[in-house]
Amino acid sequence: MAGQNMMTLHIISPERTVLKDVATDAVVVPVVDGSMGILYNHAPMVTALRIGVLRYKQGNEYKRVAISGGFLELSNNRITVLADTAETGDTIDVLRAKEAKRRAEERLRSRSEKIDRARAEAALQRALARLKAAGVDDK
Repeated sequence: MAGQNMMTLHIISPERTVLKDVATDAVVVPVVDGSMGILYNHAPMVTALRIGVLRYKQGNEYKRVAISGGFLELSNNRITVLADTAETGDTIDVLRAKEAKRRAEERLRSRSEKIDRARAEAALQRALARLKAAGVDDK
């Protein structure tokens, strides 16, 4: 459980619980209109999340989790994230993420009318978030 001036973070996806009862000093989440930082005793809220990287602080280090949308609820210093998908940075298959990025970029470059551009853009954003969470700066 969280100590003094600490929050607990829970991240749940449809497949599994990604993080449970993690004590944290601060959380930065990708919200629909940018990013939001959360510190101890933040006001209760519910917000929608977008594809991106959630960062949480433990000691002097920020750890990263790639998420692809969902919702965050905050109440009594307990943060619960219900994510469409979520992967901790240390569990991401970097080669697979790079290949997904390459495929999405290829589809976006295509002039074919059969390509669902919104779906390809979302795939690209997910791949970029996974690479960023894994600590790979792949431009």
